[in-house]
Amino acid sequence: MNIVLIGASGYVGSALLEEALARGHQVTALVGHPEKLANRPNVAALKTDALDTGALSGQLRGHDAVISAFSGHAQADVYGYYVRGMRSIIAATKASGVPRLLVVGGAASLEVAPGVQLLDTPEFPAQWKETAAGAREALNLLRAEPQLDWTFLSPSAHLEPGARSGQFRLGGDQLLIGADGQSRISLQDYAVAMIDELEKPAHSRQRFTVGY
Repeated sequence: MNIVLIGASGYVGSALLEEALARGHQVTALVGHPEKLANRPNVAALKTDALDTGALSGQLRGHDAVISAFSGHAQADVYGYYVRGMRSIIAATKASGVPRLLVVGGAASLEVAPGVQLLDTPEFPAQWKETAAGAREALNLLRAEPQLDWTFLSPSAHLEPGARSGQFRLGGDQLLIGADGQSRISLQDYAVAMIDELEKPAHSRQRFTVGY
């Protein structure tokens, strides 16, 4: 497939790029600093500004799908930047005519008890609250979108580099807890789950999650 990956040089985006390339996809990598991506086959790196909706829609046009690994964690106003960026990405995807938008989500909007999201628990780390709240609002924006074919993939609570096992569980709106009592998924297996969804859509207009 010919896909656009927004944020391809970031923490999650780089893992998604590797998985997509390993499966033979053609990737247009939209990043703030294209020089950070080495020249390699099947990758076209372009400088982008996710908040420039008009320019972004032009960069998206003609592709089979958009994967957004956009994040605001490096900004002074993390929450505000994240929400503005996601509004722009949604609008640009619609304007471009690209049929699908897959979004890297967060774990904090997953439920840990009926009606209780991880973000709203007392033990949630304060330093991640703005990023988490931005990701939750991104999900709200998608759920309010009446036409776009979107998918939002939340990781488990701990998303760290590790093995690409291909062995994991999928869930819905509840945080997945493993037999060891931990909620975790490797970056590599998160990428497997996302590219699986790209290739064989199973969660149209839904959020789902992945974990061990």
